[in-house]
Amino acid sequence: MPIFAASPRLTLYLDLIRWDRPAGWLLLLWPSLSALWVAADGFPGWHLLAVFVLGTILMRSAGCCLNDVADRDFDRHVKRTAQRPVTAGKVSVREALWLGVVLALLAFGLVLTTNPVAVLWSFAALAVAMVYPYAKRFFAMPQAVLGVAFSFGIPMAFAAVQGQVPVLAWVLLLGNLFWVLAYDTEYAMVDRDDDLRIGMKTSAITLGRFDVAVVTASYLVYLLIWVVALVNHARGAIFYIALGVALVQVAWHYTLIRGRTREGCFKAFRINHWLGFTVFAGIVAGYSLT
Repeated sequence: MPIFAASPRLTLYLDLIRWDRPAGWLLLLWPSLSALWVAADGFPGWHLLAVFVLGTILMRSAGCCLNDVADRDFDRHVKRTAQRPVTAGKVSVREALWLGVVLALLAFGLVLTTNPVAVLWSFAALAVAMVYPYAKRFFAMPQAVLGVAFSFGIPMAFAAVQGQVPVLAWVLLLGNLFWVLAYDTEYAMVDRDDDLRIGMKTSAITLGRFDVAVVTASYLVYLLIWVVALVNHARGAIFYIALGVALVQVAWHYTLIRGRTREGCFKAFRINHWLGFTVFAGIVAGYSLT
């Protein structure tokens, strides 16, 4: 018997927050933890590590609730999303919004255990996260808005550790924005036909035949910016070895998306968290081995 068989409502809520699909919160987690290590010049301590891991999971889950409410009228026309709980009418809009509020408040409770600077920046992070679901209606490249939202853990990490957000944090955020643009364009390539039909704006549609080239270039710009930004912070050769492994993954992504098949593009998106983990592992190993 499934563990949640006795509680079908809970099963729906877990489906709503994509509990069985951790790739989404891992994409948020790795750059945030990377920034945490850099800001702390090594291991940041168990308290901050727990705050950022749990906070990332909670905020990503809250974002799923808001996103599904905002997109419910569009999602029913897209094969991949038609059966999402809100879209299919299994969870009401009010339920989804209340769940999102509760999850966001739990995340805010974690931020309150850090410092006033991090608390203040958390409001900016929340504002950007709330804007993104509606950006797809008005902006030709809504992935840029998502890039800011999915990168805000970086300045939050510096604020939590140092009580300030230095220029380095914004440079790392800029680089990470290109990574988000790359993987979310891959995601948008999966639904391009459906999005064209319903009038949704995405980078995959805007870029047209240049999508593969721009995605590949975005990966490279992301890695280049992080290398330059961290040249005085990287410890030992292990960091650069990790970047070499990341470059191999970029080449793999190119082979997956060059044919523009749904299966290839979706697989490329789903494995992106390994690229983020590789960079994070290189940073952590560098501090640990020197």
